[in-house]
Amino acid sequence: MSRQRTHDGSGQKSFFDSEHHNEQKSFNYEERDGRLDIPEKDVLREPEVQYNYHRQGEYTLEDYYALPDDQRVELIDGVFYVMEAPTVTHQYGLSDVWLQLYNYIDAQNGTCQVFHAPLDVQLDCDDRTMVEPDILVVCDWNKIFNRCIYGAPDLVMEVLSPSTSRKDQTIKVRKYQNAGVREYWTIDIKKERVVVYDFANDRAPSIYGIDQPVPVQIFDGKCRISFDRIYEKVRRLQEAEQRRADRGQL
Repeated sequence: MSRQRTHDGSGQKSFFDSEHHNEQKSFNYEERDGRLDIPEKDVLREPEVQYNYHRQGEYTLEDYYALPDDQRVELIDGVFYVMEAPTVTHQYGLSDVWLQLYNYIDAQNGTCQVFHAPLDVQLDCDDRTMVEPDILVVCDWNKIFNRCIYGAPDLVMEVLSPSTSRKDQTIKVRKYQNAGVREYWTIDIKKERVVVYDFANDRAPSIYGIDQPVPVQIFDGKCRISFDRIYEKVRRLQEAEQRRADRGQL
């Protein structure tokens, strides 16, 4: 769909749909402090819905930085993807795995750094992609800048959620591999499954259940992530929600 920009003299930027000559639709977005106030209904949701500013595939970091601070998105090859607010279960997985990685690196006096979302990663070192992995490990300090990680992390982990699972298991697999990420995990708490992509050694993906510790390949398998505590918290949360449901509180 082609959109053209006009100015209506009101301080707003107007866009209209010129795909059909006899049926033009106008879109007005206010510009505040250099940022476009884009309505929620016009923001991309997976798998793909169009913004009304540029064509999908044409967005750049300039557009990314122009969005409101509370608008969480990822930019992948010029396409915006909205990131939903994480659930408590998602946060259990993220925080516990991050802590295990941190404790291992600290115990080994390692120089690698482990981070968690929200943190921008300018994956391809260009202006068309900016991702926000759930967990990442960076061993090259030259890639660590105050505003973002510039380049491919050594290890990336994504805790799957309904709004991101398709992207994390398809688009991001290719992106991370092509960018030079050495290892990539998708952690599916609901299905109790972890898929490990060992890109550095060009191995087929390995699938683990949550009943066994999962080895971290960038650390030669010496670091193993356990999911016991995560599932104990998830179980307690589910029991509490069931009790609330039984009392009619949900």
